[in-house]
Amino acid sequence: MNRADYIASLFTGAPQHENFNRLSEFIPASTMTTAPVAHAFDEGPRIGLPGSFVHDGAPRDTEAFLDETDTMALLVLRDGAVRFERYAAFGGRDVQWASMSVAKSFISALIGIAIDEGAIGSIEQPVTAYVPELAGSAYDGVRIKDILQMSSGAGWNEDYSDPESDIIRFSKVSAEGGAMSDFIPTLGRATTPGTVCHYNSMDTQVLGMLLKAATGRTIADTMQEKLWHPLGMESPGYWLLDSTGMEMAYACLNATARDYAKIGELYRLGGYWHGRQLVPAEWVRASVTLDAPHLVPGTVDPLFGYGYQWWVIDGTEGEYAAIGVYNQFVYVNPARGMTIVKLSASRKYGTTNDESSYREHETIALFRAICEASA
Repeated sequence: MNRADYIASLFTGAPQHENFNRLSEFIPASTMTTAPVAHAFDEGPRIGLPGSFVHDGAPRDTEAFLDETDTMALLVLRDGAVRFERYAAFGGRDVQWASMSVAKSFISALIGIAIDEGAIGSIEQPVTAYVPELAGSAYDGVRIKDILQMSSGAGWNEDYSDPESDIIRFSKVSAEGGAMSDFIPTLGRATTPGTVCHYNSMDTQVLGMLLKAATGRTIADTMQEKLWHPLGMESPGYWLLDSTGMEMAYACLNATARDYAKIGELYRLGGYWHGRQLVPAEWVRASVTLDAPHLVPGTVDPLFGYGYQWWVIDGTEGEYAAIGVYNQFVYVNPARGMTIVKLSASRKYGTTNDESSYREHETIALFRAICEASA
């Protein structure tokens, strides 16, 4: 397997379970080292999974769903203690897994920290105040806040089943090891910034450029100091790089299930972690709050609204999630004290441009059933 062959295989229905656990073997990556003091979650009384759950008014078999979505890891925490943990034969507790767009929520946390520390003045500022090379592009003069909320106005088609879409066009650049910063200026303005929430992975790559410019450091260096080590990550993490050595901020973090769970737990606890306020509490709150009509469920998606690089789930229990393609999730239900991680390689993902292959709404239905079963 090489970089080009791997990228060409995505969204074709080809199995990926033998790839997502070893991407750093054939794509250059930066490393976040194991924390000097690792944090191991408490072990709580084990629970079983519900045998079935209801989605769209019909019962779904839990084990069949987990098998059909090529689930590598399922980890359930309640009040910070592990209540359920299972890995497929191709996974394991110590396996770093490519979680795709779950990475976006880590980038958001780092932006919040950079603002708190004064490296970035305000999310009301235009991104071009920090990344002047975006002048003249679709991002020229766009508020940082609008980019955080996937409302930059940049034109983008993220239909994985369309061979002519922007995401597939971008994948071809990535397959050749091209620079992300060269691709972004090719996007045109489609809507007025701050008026339409339109999912665009390049918005997150722009946030990565902002973070690097504002801090003067690589994303991996910032991540290691501000999150990876303070959270007590038990294993190394990897962030895949483009040809210039820039982290592919939008999707290319690789970590273990237990370490992914720590970003969910950190946000569930309001950014506070074992005696330290790692992420400002107000940033955490704002990140999962829908503060404009164009961000709410029914406008963005029937089930999901959008915050600062977090999906906010319609309902009464304050749920939110970091979600990546191929059915990757860090799900948080603060009302029930729950964090659930699902790492997967759902081979049919993106072969259609709808829920029939995404199965993300169905996953939330499963998580809600797990929460009910653990009560």
